[in-house]
Amino acid sequence: MKYRISLLVIACLTYLTGFSQEDKTLREKYEAFKKETQKEYNDFREQCNKEYAKFIRDAWKEFQMTPALPVPKEKTVPPVVFPIKEREKPIEGHPIPFEKIVPPPVVQPQPQPLEPILLSPSPSRDLYPFTFFGTKWKVSLSEEERFRLNDYDENTLADAWLLLSSDRYDALLYDCLKIRTEYKLCDWAYLLMLQEIAASFLGKDTNETTLLTAYLYCQSGYKIRLAQTNHHLYLLYSSKNTIYHLSYWTINNEKFYSLTPVEGSLYICPATYPGETPLSLSIPYPPLLAKQVSEKRSLQAKGFPEIKTSVSINKNLIDFYNTYPTSMIQEDFGTRWAFYANTPASEEMRQTLYPTLKKYIEGKSQQEASNMLLNFVQTAFVYEYDDKVWGCDRAFFSEETLYYPYCDCEDRSILFSRIIRDILGLETVLLYYPGHIAAAVHFTEDVAGDYLTINGKRFVVCDPTFINAPVGRTMTGMDNSSAHVILLE
Repeated sequence: MKYRISLLVIACLTYLTGFSQEDKTLREKYEAFKKETQKEYNDFREQCNKEYAKFIRDAWKEFQMTPALPVPKEKTVPPVVFPIKEREKPIEGHPIPFEKIVPPPVVQPQPQPLEPILLSPSPSRDLYPFTFFGTKWKVSLSEEERFRLNDYDENTLADAWLLLSSDRYDALLYDCLKIRTEYKLCDWAYLLMLQEIAASFLGKDTNETTLLTAYLYCQSGYKIRLAQTNHHLYLLYSSKNTIYHLSYWTINNEKFYSLTPVEGSLYICPATYPGETPLSLSIPYPPLLAKQVSEKRSLQAKGFPEIKTSVSINKNLIDFYNTYPTSMIQEDFGTRWAFYANTPASEEMRQTLYPTLKKYIEGKSQQEASNMLLNFVQTAFVYEYDDKVWGCDRAFFSEETLYYPYCDCEDRSILFSRIIRDILGLETVLLYYPGHIAAAVHFTEDVAGDYLTINGKRFVVCDPTFINAPVGRTMTGMDNSSAHVILLE
């Protein structure tokens, strides 16, 4: 099949370069080849969906629910204030021991359909408008594609799956995948978008909505399972991440989570679909959502009062981040923060925050610039415990720290690591202590202070919660022997 795709690509390129009149026969051969290749794609997908529908008819089994995994409760470590008069004293750097290194989550290419969706939507197709986190898009849908389930038994679901897998829904799938690419939707955003399309078109919390969402996600290359109880259909998605706060069902040693709330045992169709891939919670790029600019927030460093700026954030992006499920990989708690810290800064953050910070550190050494940026994060934000604000532990993406009125140590370290990497271009890691998170930076200039040697590189401690402390100071009370190093991209 890959060989056929290569031939098609070559043929397309050759065709598009243009031919003379005498090459008419060659063009006709290309068109015939293209038509035959498309038919092979369609035939293969059709056969896979027929086989899948057979399983839907008779392969349902009961699976017991596993209760949700709570975020581990840790001791509370309050911020510590470093005396300003101590800032100018010489720093004696000490090597810091650490317990382990947590590698960054590997970002894989997004899943793709079993076969390429080569159909281009016809200009005559009806376009259905929907809104996703304040962003208006349109997809190919008409009244002819609206369907209803007359029953909830397995045969009815199988027949409906065959209906969806007919070519009448290919234009819709094509449009959804195109939006995913053009607007940089991560796996989680894409799943929510499909759910929004289905709910808007077929009604909120209906079995039809669940089935359409499941079909589109499955055909896009993702691993899903259909489940039911009490005549209600559920979409279960697989993820390599262990997701906190969500109950799950284990099928063939894999965790599956429900897209909508449900508790207890479920009857699940465990059938697999060729090429299916688990959902990833990595966000390689913030989704390009329509701008709903928040009110400007004034921020000023106390140690360097000349660093004063006003920031505004896309409220639509904040609303999306509010849906993001916190998780870890391979049972390693440290990977939890890496997902937040590795998410690139949004365009709004780069446009409203970065120019001011760059202006004030221009011409400074790496140490001077880092001290200014560190103090900005230490003193421009109000510290508060998550339990008091949210009722549970919650990490922030960088934009959320800029948007919400309160933040804690992990939020500050995530923001600081993002700023240092983007503005100074320096490698940064997070340091996890029991109940506390700090950062460390690999300077390419000579910078004194407490440091860690990681893969042959020297990283100097920078703690955004050790208020007024300069680069190189470890916060009082931290047990360095138990520190975990969280590598960042």
